[in-house]
Amino acid sequence: MGRGQPESVAEKHQRRLEAYVVRARRVEEHSLAADWDALVALTQMKIKVRFNNGEVRIRHELPPEEVVESAAARLRPILLENEDCFHMKALAALGYFCRTSPRDADWVRAARAEWQTRVNPSTREEAGYWVMVADTATGEDQDLDAHRLANAWIYGDVVHHDPARRQEGDAFGLLDRFRAAVPLVAWTMVGTIELLNHIRALHKAGLLQLRQEVFDERVALKSTVWEEPAEVFFAPVGTEPPSLASTPMPEGWLPLDKTTDLSLFQHSFGGQLLHTEPSLSMTDRPSPDEIEAGRRPASSWVDAVAAAAADLLVRLEDRS
Repeated sequence: MGRGQPESVAEKHQRRLEAYVVRARRVEEHSLAADWDALVALTQMKIKVRFNNGEVRIRHELPPEEVVESAAARLRPILLENEDCFHMKALAALGYFCRTSPRDADWVRAARAEWQTRVNPSTREEAGYWVMVADTATGEDQDLDAHRLANAWIYGDVVHHDPARRQEGDAFGLLDRFRAAVPLVAWTMVGTIELLNHIRALHKAGLLQLRQEVFDERVALKSTVWEEPAEVFFAPVGTEPPSLASTPMPEGWLPLDKTTDLSLFQHSFGGQLLHTEPSLSMTDRPSPDEIEAGRRPASSWVDAVAAAAADLLVRLEDRS
């Protein structure tokens, strides 16, 4: 599509499929999807029942809330109608490209119906179950189906702070809201990854012509600790910074190397802005009195440099 030219129907659908692939791959990288069988098991409400001294007790075993919360955050754009990666838009795009293939068209229709039933049920029966509570003090009764409870957790407790959702689910408590949300989040992950795999298969067979980079680009970090070669420069506070990453360093910037006197970077709190050794232990850190003493205004060039870590420029080596 040239600049200024209207987007064709095929281009629109391709853009949406490519957006979906990138987001769905990020969902696929989530830790909950690492064990596929366990993820599928979470899509169904399972309760363990045991008898203890004549008392019936039920037990729920669910993943940590923080884990499910992060999965819901990764899924959120796939649930939003205004996003290019919205699940229904991806299915519509797939239906467009597979309109001459009856088998694939049937798969798209079935996937659309299942998604609608599980993610946006129209009845309490489709939602699976509902919870009823009574306030013995006021005599007030309330009930809410599992889908609305789940949405109260997703939109009231997690990805938004929707007052209406929170008020609707408040009487049932956080545990009931979370318990209802887990199967919904898990099933949405399963449906998302299954559609992603179907798109992959059609792309590999040549029935879709998507850009290969959407299947290859990094979508999630597996490690957040890494080391890479770099060029580091430093300068006094107020020194003109470079205008572009490719331009030469302006006058006043000096390279950091093994001959640099690291005492230049002494922080007013007693530590250094640059560490060539492991961080200090808790017992070696400055005392509260030392920290308070370090609050006095910087009075020297060295203090000014140390007080402005933002003026320390790190330029990564060009590894292309």
